[in-house]
Amino acid sequence: MTLSAPGLLISAPSSGTGKTTVMLGLLRALAEDGLNVQPFKSGPDYIDPAFHRAAARRPSFNIDTWAMHAGLVGGISEQSKGADIIIAEGSMGLFDGVATKGESGFGSSAETALRMGWPVVLVIDVGGQAQSAAATALGFRTYNPDLPFAGVILNRCASPRHERLARLGMDQAGINVLGVLPRRGDLALPERHLGLIQAVEHPDLEAAIAGYATFLRENVDLKAIKAAAQSGPSETGTLPKPPAQRIALAQDAAFSFTYPHLLKGWRDAGAEILPFSPLADEAPAKDADLVWLPGGYPELHAGTLAAASTYLAGLRTHAKTKPVHGECGGYMALGDVLIDKEGTRHQMAGLLGLVTSYEKRKFHLGYRQASLHAPMLGFDTGARLRGHEFHYSTILEEPDAPLATVGDADGNPVPETGSIKGRVTGTFFHLIAEASTT
Repeated sequence: MTLSAPGLLISAPSSGTGKTTVMLGLLRALAEDGLNVQPFKSGPDYIDPAFHRAAARRPSFNIDTWAMHAGLVGGISEQSKGADIIIAEGSMGLFDGVATKGESGFGSSAETALRMGWPVVLVIDVGGQAQSAAATALGFRTYNPDLPFAGVILNRCASPRHERLARLGMDQAGINVLGVLPRRGDLALPERHLGLIQAVEHPDLEAAIAGYATFLRENVDLKAIKAAAQSGPSETGTLPKPPAQRIALAQDAAFSFTYPHLLKGWRDAGAEILPFSPLADEAPAKDADLVWLPGGYPELHAGTLAAASTYLAGLRTHAKTKPVHGECGGYMALGDVLIDKEGTRHQMAGLLGLVTSYEKRKFHLGYRQASLHAPMLGFDTGARLRGHEFHYSTILEEPDAPLATVGDADGNPVPETGSIKGRVTGTFFHLIAEASTT
């Protein structure tokens, strides 16, 4: 049996404990030590992998045990070839998943760690407690005895006395302490309503990551971290095939949410990705076979998009003869009107009749499963897809034909069915994978 590079999964009892800061600092510190570090992200988050790439200087990929079938997980795990160590970041709390099992599991970070053979490093915020933090760590270590557990990093420690008391509790519980991070208010990454800002928008990302690495190096036992990493079975599989040969991909601050495994699979199969920037008023390539507008933050740039005449003309010309697809923010940009949070109406491409509003905010979050009523992105009518939806917009009008029957992870119908009009399609969910046909 061939083994993969040794790996660890950085997780936490809940969101907001500082695991992303730990992740980025650890990636860079290990890379500075001369290791080829392969990052992964457990779950559907599409913002973190860009930060991982900046820190490790190596592409990061999502592994999702709810949305991905075994062959796709294998294809993604193959991307760690040539790495010396794998560091993966969990999402939410370690055992948080969904109620209904997907193609491979329930989507928790614990499942990812078990599947890949990665011991867990639990980042615990010890603010407001001392020895009691050990009870939390002990509960997480024993909740699933099969899950390999490397130890804890104690975050936001207020003083040497606080550290001594917290360590005392961990010693009594038999929990290995891999590091203790002093409380520092300047380590938080900037956020907005969808979580972290995008990596491309950070005012000084390189300096921030370098600072995290120094902080981790000073307060975490990197030698113990490396020793705790374990190898799992080496998996094989395939990445998604491209929907067209020449794909014009909108890429800028308004359109940036693309899952790395999709683009990697398309490129590996010989497809050409042709980036263009709607914000810079660039039209998609005239000889593109498909135009794809991914998710992002068009609501923050709606005025610029509405005035981008070259981009809009090129997009509309393409849609007369060849397919255009948008997801989430891209879907809204293909619609008729986008209303920003101040209530200002902005004319979008008008290729779909969709009218969306950020003035009337409604939170949409969760996995999605869809059965297509028409072809989309190379998938045939009837194809079953898996994806994830995350936005705050409200649909005011959606006059076009529904693109799919869409449900949540439990199969409950959701009203955001996507739309189709002519050669133009759009969905609110971000595509992750086609469901397994086996």
